[in-house]
Amino acid sequence: MPVPTDEIYERYLQKAITESNELGHEIAAAAGDGFPVVGSGHPLADVMLLKYGPQAAEAQEGVAFYGRAGQAVLKSLQRLQVDPMAIYGTNCLKFAGQRTAQARSFLTRELHIVQPKLVVVMGEDTLRFLNELAFPLSDTVEWKLGDVQRFTPTIDALVVPDIDASLDEQPRKTEFWNAFKALGPWWAELPPY
Repeated sequence: MPVPTDEIYERYLQKAITESNELGHEIAAAAGDGFPVVGSGHPLADVMLLKYGPQAAEAQEGVAFYGRAGQAVLKSLQRLQVDPMAIYGTNCLKFAGQRTAQARSFLTRELHIVQPKLVVVMGEDTLRFLNELAFPLSDTVEWKLGDVQRFTPTIDALVVPDIDASLDEQPRKTEFWNAFKALGPWWAELPPY
């Protein structure tokens, strides 16, 4: 007798939650006395938001996209009618002073756990970091703001400016929005569950 689709999804979800929790514990242990910042959002999100490093509010709370950047993204998602419950946000670097090789390992594991359909790459440092992962079957993602590109056979990438650098000046906010709004049409084409 075949297993119902809902039951299969629930098993994947429970596996992702368990693996995310394990990764969070490893990140906290690796940070030592530092302030670890873990990813947040749906563990099997369709969209992964990716920034380079945590800001002060994120380090204080220990959660990626906490604070101004998170609020700005939430407003943008609402404007685009993208379900914020289908989003996962994380940073390339999980804590201050983290070794690059370790950070790459953690992000690779996050990508395998979440299995997003789209990674929103925020900023040039983030783009370079993602391309240096040497993720299986990946293409090099180019600095083409607002263009949805192939990253792997199952993951697209959308390159946008660094959100943290885009919050204070109107021209930079506009540049971020003009690139980020490509998420709306991409989201609208997703097949329903």
